[in-house]
Amino acid sequence: MTDTSPQTPPKKGSGIRTLVDFGALLAFVGWYAFLRWGRGIEGDEAMVQATWVLMGASFIALAVGWIAEKRLAWMPAITGGFALVFGILTVVYHDPSIIKIKVTVLNGFFAAVLLGSLFAGRLPAKAILGEAIEMDDKAWRHLTLRYGLYFTACAVVNEIVWRTQSNDFWVAFKGVLFFAGVAFAIANVPFMMKHGRDPNAPVVPEPPDTGM
Repeated sequence: MTDTSPQTPPKKGSGIRTLVDFGALLAFVGWYAFLRWGRGIEGDEAMVQATWVLMGASFIALAVGWIAEKRLAWMPAITGGFALVFGILTVVYHDPSIIKIKVTVLNGFFAAVLLGSLFAGRLPAKAILGEAIEMDDKAWRHLTLRYGLYFTACAVVNEIVWRTQSNDFWVAFKGVLFFAGVAFAIANVPFMMKHGRDPNAPVVPEPPDTGM
């Protein structure tokens, strides 16, 4: 029997938010670089001041998502909330390690939710990873495992980098992590198209690390 159920249209906000996040990344890196080498500010202080850019970018990303979709998708809402909370703590305590730890905690949170859901027999990935395509539960479990392992790897690598490398290196690493998230999302498009119920439906996957 042919499945004729209507497909959920892809959300426009995810692509827009990715562009916003890219602009935010450039703003953060640019402002940090200006403070470090343009004004000669020490690394920790430059990181704390640049955190204001992160908080502003997170707020803008949430606003753009709301305007574009008339709702707050799960992943941008969670990542934006984490960025605002950890950003405020960074500024209040004047400790740049807090904003660095945010990447570990956020990715660890997503990894725990996704991988834990596999043992609980639930599929929160449908809500967390977006609704661009309809797939059967087996495909969603496979995609959940992929994303769960990706988030785990990001958490582990970030923990190693921020504890062993300089602020300058971590800022560059954050940029690499952003592009790695976009590349990972794109790499999963063939799988989603293969297992989607409508092979002609456009796929707009949510990058794993939306927001700053």
